[in-house]
Amino acid sequence: MSLSTANKRAVVTGATKGLGLAIAHQLAQAGYDVFIGGRNMGELEATVALLNSVYPETKTSFAQADLSKKKEVFSFAQAVLAGGSTVNVLVNNAGTYLPGDVSTEEEGRLEKLIETNLYSAYHLTRHLLPAIQQSQGGHIFNMCSIASLSAYPGGGSYSISKFALLGFNKALRAELQDQGIKVTAILPGATWSDSWKGVDLPYDRLMQADDVAKAVMACLQLSPAACMEEMILRPQQGDL
Repeated sequence: MSLSTANKRAVVTGATKGLGLAIAHQLAQAGYDVFIGGRNMGELEATVALLNSVYPETKTSFAQADLSKKKEVFSFAQAVLAGGSTVNVLVNNAGTYLPGDVSTEEEGRLEKLIETNLYSAYHLTRHLLPAIQQSQGGHIFNMCSIASLSAYPGGGSYSISKFALLGFNKALRAELQDQGIKVTAILPGATWSDSWKGVDLPYDRLMQADDVAKAVMACLQLSPAACMEEMILRPQQGDL
């Protein structure tokens, strides 16, 4: 634990697997107390037990919530604030991937993806922003995607939702830059996670979740005078 991160708090949503879990590990290793969220109680309990065991000098806690539901976002935010009045880092990582084409995807697909990939970040950020403002130099991360930059066949409403999340990031960055609060969009390409589980590809063809987590930590290490507004990460051999 470094003096710079002692007693600092980070909130990571969608933190029981994939990118969120890797980011939670990196933050705890760096000395942040970490508050995680997810939908599965068993996975949350196991993740907290693991993080508290591996990083005993920091504290990891959790609340169960489906952040696609506005009422549960509020409950999750209340649980975060019950553990402390400030938040130094917020990682809006909760999200889901559902493939499809706009012309043929099932009815309600757009609403589901917007609620999960955009509204979760929007509402949680609004609820926690006073606590981030109190931290005197907080940092908000929004987990976007290369699908936030270029649409593709089969991307459908997923790409629409990720374009919208990048727009949210840009708006938030413009609003908060004079308050000393940094806002960063992370835009990863293909990374080993549940979205790619079972795909028959060489392990080194996709990025590792820890690659993305290390990118988040690199942004946190910049001086107060610098903000990485958008970070694009792609597999070395390019997109799939």
